Amino acid sequence: MEPADAVFASVAHAGGILVLVVMTSVGLFLGYRALEALQIAKLHFVTEQLWEPDGGRFGIAGVLLGTISVGLVAITFALPLALGTSLFISEIAPRGLQRTLISLVDLMAAVPSVVYGLWGAFFLQSHVYGLSKLISQYLGWIPIFAIPGSNPDDPLDSATQYQSSIFIAGMVVALMITPIMTSVMREAFSQAPVGEREAALGLGATRWGMIRAVVLPFGRGGVIGGTMLGLGRALGETIAVYMILSVVVGIQPHILKSGGSTVSALIAQRYGDSTRVGVSALMAAGLALFLVTLVINFAAASVVARSRSGAEST
Repeated sequence: MEPADAVFASVAHAGGILVLVVMTSVGLFLGYRALEALQIAKLHFVTEQLWEPDGGRFGIAGVLLGTISVGLVAITFALPLALGTSLFISEIAPRGLQRTLISLVDLMAAVPSVVYGLWGAFFLQSHVYGLSKLISQYLGWIPIFAIPGSNPDDPLDSATQYQSSIFIAGMVVALMITPIMTSVMREAFSQAPVGEREAALGLGATRWGMIRAVVLPFGRGGVIGGTMLGLGRALGETIAVYMILSVVVGIQPHILKSGGSTVSALIAQRYGDSTRVGVSALMAAGLALFLVTLVINFAAASVVARSRSGAEST
């Protein structure tokens, strides 16, 4: 082996081992700090809605459901946006414009979370009120879109009932996760075999027909992997969600109604004034979020690796 290759292999192995050590250390630290709270709450930690560590009653049932709700709303908006953007960049845009769009997408990923939070709090909340009210008016028969105590048909219905909701928080998070999803999908689409593309076009397929028959099947793994990576980030987003949501600990089944909470927002809100038991309980909540996002990201990495190897090609 050449000296340069040996150095590169050593650095790569050291980097991989370091990542595993750091991840393991984070998990062990959270587990150690959460041990006291878990001994108090036991299995009720995953079923209890209240958050009263000093009273001995606390759990993540409500905030975990809120975390998942924000993540699912974000994915609902981000998936079509990321899929369309990645297809346009890789298959339709001229080569000169491709580089510009790739740079813009990467720039979106570099925007701080607090900027998205400010945009959502001061602009989006007031402008999405009409959409939230419209959804509640026509789809209110579906429980998650209902707002108890409100009358969407009443023009004087209070707008505050529709603001600071999981729906709006999910929309903001959707814009935050779209760049990483777009990058993963574009990478997978760009690796579709040139021969199969040309064969489809040579047989008379339109550009959309070629994309549907060749590019999308080949990039299926990238779409799934990018979506799961985006979901992993959405579940852990803190500052933007905290700035928008009116934090209410407990199960909030109505995504259009003001109020709700996530694990990360709960930690941000309660950490500063928590007692020793309270901090331990927050560490336990952080451990639960850490494990959930770890599983999602490992699954996403596995799917993306398969797509890069061509396993998803047809």
